[in-house]
Amino acid sequence: MSCLQTIQDYGLRSLGIGERLLPKTDFTLCEQFTLIGSGMIWNVYFGIMALATGFFLATALAVGKASSNKWLRKPSEWFIFLFRGSPLFIQFFFAYFLFLSLKKSNPMFDAFTAAWLGALIVLFLNTAAYTGEIFYGALRSIPKGDIEAADAYGMSGWARFRRIVWPTMLRLAWPAYTNEAIFLFHATTLVFFSAFPAWQQRGDALYYASYFADKTFNPFIPYPILAFYFILLTLVIVGVFGLINKCLNRHLPVARQAKMRFKLNLAR
Repeated sequence: MSCLQTIQDYGLRSLGIGERLLPKTDFTLCEQFTLIGSGMIWNVYFGIMALATGFFLATALAVGKASSNKWLRKPSEWFIFLFRGSPLFIQFFFAYFLFLSLKKSNPMFDAFTAAWLGALIVLFLNTAAYTGEIFYGALRSIPKGDIEAADAYGMSGWARFRRIVWPTMLRLAWPAYTNEAIFLFHATTLVFFSAFPAWQQRGDALYYASYFADKTFNPFIPYPILAFYFILLTLVIVGVFGLINKCLNRHLPVARQAKMRFKLNLAR
């Protein structure tokens, strides 16, 4: 079988399109690259959806935590503390058994026990908590002169938040938020180890990498391939977020523009 034929058969297998049976013997390098790359579709799905939805909840949490109203501040503080204070891996297990209990009482929760929805909810809540803390720190760092200038122009309430506070918060928080986005995409590999099942063997990239490692008793080929895909994904994230960072800082002199700095997170 040619490599092109392998890509046609297995390129979208993780979505249920193409060949249903996995290769059993004589694994080629092309098969491993293709199937692990196919599984990356789910990792990208988890990362993009969690970031897109968590961004808005994080903004609400940051505003709530910075509020002087304790009925807004305390729930935000405890939500952030709960999800930042417990390991993501444990959150997956608690969520799965919670959804499983709800499923027994009401069939409408059946979809929540699947990885595509249940695991996504956990990632969404987790990244919202971490991003909310990042945004809260940025809110506290907004120069008072910016607020005073908005007041001088007669801005208040929603208009001041939308035109002054929120853009400044994003500008200050974006480098740290980029690191959170990178770590979130890396954390999607934990879905494989969680209790959320892969429906009909349609797993993520780590599912296929583990399959090849188990069948060949050689982890030094599939896992470096998996790492290669995540390195490429990280470069894409850095590039996209770097362009957004330039857009957020385009009104500032070059010397004052926030620089993108990345740190290796050894633990969540």
